[in-house]
Parts: sequence; C-alpha cells; structure tokens
Amino acid sequence: MTGRRYDVERVRSDFAMLSRRLAGRRLAYLDSASSAQVPAQVLDAMRRHQGKHHANVGRGSHTLAVEAGVAYEAARAAVAAFVGAQPGEIVFTKNATEAVNLVAHSFTGRDSRHVGDPRLQLGPGDEIVVTEMEHHSNLVPWQLLCRRTGATLRSVPLTADGQLDLTDLDAIVNERTRLVAWVHVSNILGTANPVDVVVERARAVGALTLLDGSQSVPHRPVDVRALGVDFLAFTGHKMCGPTGIGALWGRAEILDALPPMFVGGGTVAAVELTEATFLPPPARFEAGTPPIVQAVGLGAAVDYLGALGMTEVRRHESELTAYALDVLGDVTGVRILGPTGAVDRGGVISFVLDGFRPDEVGRHLDALGVQVRVGRHCAALVCRRYGVPGTVRASLHLYTDRDDIDALASAVRSIGRRGR
Repeated sequence: MTGRRYDVERVRSDFAMLSRRLAGRRLAYLDSASSAQVPAQVLDAMRRHQGKHHANVGRGSHTLAVEAGVAYEAARAAVAAFVGAQPGEIVFTKNATEAVNLVAHSFTGRDSRHVGDPRLQLGPGDEIVVTEMEHHSNLVPWQLLCRRTGATLRSVPLTADGQLDLTDLDAIVNERTRLVAWVHVSNILGTANPVDVVVERARAVGALTLLDGSQSVPHRPVDVRALGVDFLAFTGHKMCGPTGIGALWGRAEILDALPPMFVGGGTVAAVELTEATFLPPPARFEAGTPPIVQAVGLGAAVDYLGALGMTEVRRHESELTAYALDVLGDVTGVRILGPTGAVDRGGVISFVLDGFRPDEVGRHLDALGVQVRVGRHCAALVCRRYGVPGTVRASLHLYTDRDDIDALASAVRSIGRRGR
C-alpha cells in the first residue's frame, strides 16, 4: 500500500470483527488503545503454525521442533526489524508490563553481590524519575523498587493542556538520577512526549532511560537507534497481534548486564547443585516454554503493519484524530483532556460530559454500537491532576474511519439531549 493513498476500507476488510453489528447497528470499535483488532493475516499465520508446526522450541532436534524454533526466531527477527533493532536485543515477554517489571527487577541494593554493573545498584540518595502521566505499569514497579532499595521516586509534572512541564527538568533529572522512565504517547491524554530532550538530559547525568512504547510502536514509525533510549517496552495486542506477547528492547551491552527475572529451563548454560551459569540475552530472560504461537502472531502482525507502511498509518490516524477533535469539540458539554491540536498527538481522545458519569456515557454508547472505554485507564495521577474521577476514552487505529467518529459524536449528542 505504500506509495498510494491509504485505503481504509480495504484495510477494514481484513478485520472480520468490524463487520459485526450490535443491536442492529454498525459496530464502531473505538477501544484500540486497550486492544487492537486482529486481521485475518495474523489469525491465519497462527492457525497455520498450530496446525502444521506445533512443537516446543529449544527442546529437540526432530523436524517439528526445528520448524517451531525457526518460526519463533523468525518472529523475533521481524519484531526487531520493525523497531530498527537486532534480534538479540529483543526479549519476548507476555506484555509491556512484564517488560517494565523485568528492568525494575534487575536493579538491586548497593550491597548486592549478584549485579556487578554499578548502574543497576541503588540505595538511599539515588533517584528514579517518571512523569505524572504514566500508566500504572510504568509507575508501580518503580514505587516498589524504591521501597526495596531506599531510592526516591520523583516525577515530571503536567501542564494545564496535558503536556509535560519541562521547565524544571534539569533540577528533576540531576546527578542523583539513576533512571528516567516515561511514556512515549499517553494512553489517556494522547500526548506525544519529547524523547530527545529527556534523553539528552538523562545522558548528561549518566542516567539510564526506559520508554513505554505501548501507544507509539503500533501507530507510528519507531526506530530505537534514532530514539536514543536504553530500553523500549511494547506489547503485541495493541499492534494487531495476539494477547500474551510483548517485547523489551534493550541495548545489547546493558541487556548483558541484567540478571534474569525468572529462571529455569532455557535460561541456563550449565547447572551445578549450588550454582548456575546463565545464557546470554535474550535466552537468559525467557524461562520455560515461551508463547510460541503468540510470537508467530506478533511476527505476522509487524509484517502486516510494515506492508501498510507506518508513515501512512501515522498520517491516516493523524488526519482522523484532527477530525475527531473537531467533531467532539462541537458537542455541548464535552470537555476533552489533553492537547487540543492533532499535531504530533496520538489517536487517544479522553473526555468528560457535563452532568454524566463516564460509566453512564459508556453504557449509552455501547447500546448504540459504539465501543469505548471508561474509567481511570490505569492513569490515576492524570485524573487527579485534572480533577476528574475518570473519563470516556475513544481510541483510534489503522482501521478506524470517519463513520466511527460520526457514530461516536452522534451517540454523545443523544445522551446530552436525553438528559437525566
């Protein structure tokens, strides 16, 4: 499709779910920030693998085991290429949450004898920096790490329009900072955060950097070398792949310094009664039988996205986001959180409707075939910052079209007219 006009209707034909009707109405699926729909190409690849090549990986030399291993590593190579990485830098996890926890688990106290890299040893006086817009998955692991090591957790605050307030960045990220972890695109505000500015400051003080790419990798071109971060976490079910599979990218030299989070079969090179020698990454971090068919599905998903062209996907979603902001902004009583412009903004639009709780709005929309998510979206700090108990969140993807947005706006208007 690259090189010609993005054909959203042709794209939609790959997703059988989108042909469903609810209560006699066309399904408007606007919950892709939670889980994207899966195209036929991915489902077929998984079904084909299960039907013809099902076996465990790394456990045998028979034909099926070899075929399964080849498919598993081919998926790793595809995922690596999708983000500009080398295959050995991609660790398969079950989701982005596990990827973040893997990194958090790697840090220890200063008195630990099990981690030789001083960058991974924390204690009182050391600091970890996050932002006020983090998903709980990129917040709570750092809370527990600070509790465990005595380090201090600090955050970058938000502006009134949903941007990071970088005014005091040099004071917040300072000589005591050991890690900066922040979200690339907010799952509640849609804000696309700067990477270069934060990375430059972190490097200046010798801090490691972790970027949560859950809402960016599925929607825009991402190249880990260009980003300049040390770790990138993302997940398959938001990028038209299956659930149960995600990935952690890490710089090779840093991955090599990390101890394993889980241990057992597939992670060790040699074992004695009281000691074990671990394999190099990524095998060191993939204990036991991995999610083989899910990895195959994720490999097929990145092939699908790559064939569409991520620049085209980004352009389509940007145009649609601008349209959605305009249409929803004209609905009486709607307050949209986050940036009001679509320039370098993700297709996540959270709003509140005067006089109605988010769950009331969600139920009304569902009855009209419009699928959105309501609540705090695992971003309690954001809701507290803007004084709302939760929001209604509509999120777009490569298969979303204007009819979906029009259905959303019409449904929101209708609840406003109905009143209580």
